[in-house]
Amino acid sequence: MIYKPYGYLSQFVNNGQKQNSKKLLGELHDFPENTMSIGRLDEKSEGLLLLTTDGKMSNHINSNKIEKEYYALVDGEITEDAINKMKTGVHIGINGKKYKTKPCNAFKLLQEPDLPVRQKKIRDLRHGPVSWVSITLKEGKFRQVRKMTSEVGFPTLRLVRVRVGNINLGTMNIGSYKEIDFFDL
Repeated sequence: MIYKPYGYLSQFVNNGQKQNSKKLLGELHDFPENTMSIGRLDEKSEGLLLLTTDGKMSNHINSNKIEKEYYALVDGEITEDAINKMKTGVHIGINGKKYKTKPCNAFKLLQEPDLPVRQKKIRDLRHGPVSWVSITLKEGKFRQVRKMTSEVGFPTLRLVRVRVGNINLGTMNIGSYKEIDFFDL
């Protein structure tokens, strides 16, 4: 597992000219050959990313059987109505089509989570209130959490994946990694 930093792609090799200037996970550590990320976090997201050389394990973890929990810092004081809408599913755009997200678990965090300070500064309270929300999904559409919070009127300012199945980010530092046993999922 690795704490993927903000500003890195969840891959090890460039797949196109537009990505030549992008930072890749392989720049952080010397990983075994054929290492792949299980799922992805977009360039602006951070947090728990599992790595493997086992394709079957990757497919199992990416399936709709394993929960993924995210903490999202959103613009504004999130309402119960907005949280309830996310819980029951909202319509987001996927590949130019409307998609209704599956029901999920979501709630407002009563205090700011204990996360490392992000390298790139996030706007501060002088620009208005912010709040943290936990969102737990069993699906993973492209930029889904960001699209969900935006759809209910509270755009995401910072997104951190904190859990996959029973594996938690814990107190890891940004960019650090450690070997784990996937049997704990």
